[in-house]
Amino acid sequence: MVNEPLSNSSNFSFITVVLFWCSLVVVSCVYLTIPLITVFADVFKVSSSQAAWAGSAFSFAFAGGGLFFGVLSDRFGRKKMMLSGLLLLTVITPLIGSVSSFSWLVALRAIQGLAASMFPPSVLAYAMEMFPIKRRITIIGFISTAFLMATIVGQIYSSYIVLFFSWSYIFYILFAVYLISFILITFIAKDATLQSDGSFFSAFLRIGHIFKKKGLPLCYIISATLFISLVGFFTTLGSYLNSSLFGLSHQDILWVRVVGIIGMLIAPFDGRLVAKFGIKNVLWCGLIFAGIGLGLLGLWPNLIFLVSMSVVFIIGIAVALPALISLIGHIAGEIRAIAVSFHMFMVFIGASLGPILSIYLINHGGYLFSFEILAGLLCLSLIVPFFIRLEETRS
Repeated sequence: MVNEPLSNSSNFSFITVVLFWCSLVVVSCVYLTIPLITVFADVFKVSSSQAAWAGSAFSFAFAGGGLFFGVLSDRFGRKKMMLSGLLLLTVITPLIGSVSSFSWLVALRAIQGLAASMFPPSVLAYAMEMFPIKRRITIIGFISTAFLMATIVGQIYSSYIVLFFSWSYIFYILFAVYLISFILITFIAKDATLQSDGSFFSAFLRIGHIFKKKGLPLCYIISATLFISLVGFFTTLGSYLNSSLFGLSHQDILWVRVVGIIGMLIAPFDGRLVAKFGIKNVLWCGLIFAGIGLGLLGLWPNLIFLVSMSVVFIIGIAVALPALISLIGHIAGEIRAIAVSFHMFMVFIGASLGPILSIYLINHGGYLFSFEILAGLLCLSLIVPFFIRLEETRS
C-alpha cells in the first residue's frame, strides 16, 4: 500500500479532531439504547429482557461486521469503507425512529450495526498508514479515547433527548450528525493507493494466523470480559438508580453518567504508563482497579459512594483497554491489523452479552448479585496475563 503521510501540523490537528469526532459519533450508537430499555419496554409492551435486544442486535452485527469489513478495507481502501459506513448510517438511522413495531426496531438496529461496523477498523488502519510515526501514537490515542468515551456519551445523548422529546428524535437528530460526518470525511481524508495481492478470499484466510501466535488468543478472553463488565455495569447501574432504593429520575441518572467521563481522561496517557511500567503490569493494574470499583459498588447504597466507585471502575477500564491493545499489537507483529480487528470483534461480542447477562442476574439475584458476578469476571481475567509470555523487542 502506497500513501503520502499527513505531516503538516495544521492539517494534523484538524484531521485529528475530525477523526475523533467521527469515531465518537459512530461508536456512541452502540450504547444509545442502554438507557432506553425501560422506555422500549413501555412503548412496545415487551419485557426488559426483550427490550435489551435493541442494543444486543446492534452489537452482534457490529462485532461480526467489524471483522468482515476490517479485512475488506485492505482490498477496497480505508476512505471508501469509512464513507460507505457513514452513508448507510445516514440512510438507515432516521428509519429506526419511524418504526411502530419492536421486531422492526431490532431488525433495523442490526442493519445499523453492520453499517457502523465499517468505520472503526478502517479509521484505525487509516491512522496507522497515513500519519508519520511520530504522530501516529497521538492520533491512535485520540481515536481509542473516542471509542471509550462513546460508552458514556451515547448514553448521555439518548438520556438527554428522551427527557424533552420522544425516543424517535434520538435517531432523527443523528441523521444530521452522520450526514455532516460523511461530508467531513469526503473532503479531509486522503485515499491510499492499494496494491492487493491474492484473491478476494485470501485476505480472510489470514484471520486464522492470529490463532497460531502463542498467547494472542488468550488476550481475546480479556477483550470480551472487559466489555461484558463495562456494558453490564451501565445496564445494572441505570436500573439500580431508577429503583425504589434511589428513585432517581432520568435527568439525575444522566448526571451520574456524566461524572464517569472523569475516569476516561487517563486513557490518552496510558502510553506513558506502558513505557514506564510495562504492558502486563499496566494491564493488571487496570483490571484490579476495575474489579475493586465494580465489586464495592453495590455494598453500600449511598449515592456519593456509588458514584465514587463508578469512577474507580471506569479508571480501571481506561487503563486496561489501551494496554490490552498494545499487548495484542506486541504479540501479533506483522499481522497486527487483523489481530486488532479480531479484538474489536470480541469487544463487541462482550458488549452484546453485557445487557442480556446483567438483566438476567438482576432478575435472579438482584443488583448486588449482578455487580459481584461482573466483578468476578474481571478478577478471573487477572489470571490470563500469567500465561502470556512477552519477548523483549527493541523500540
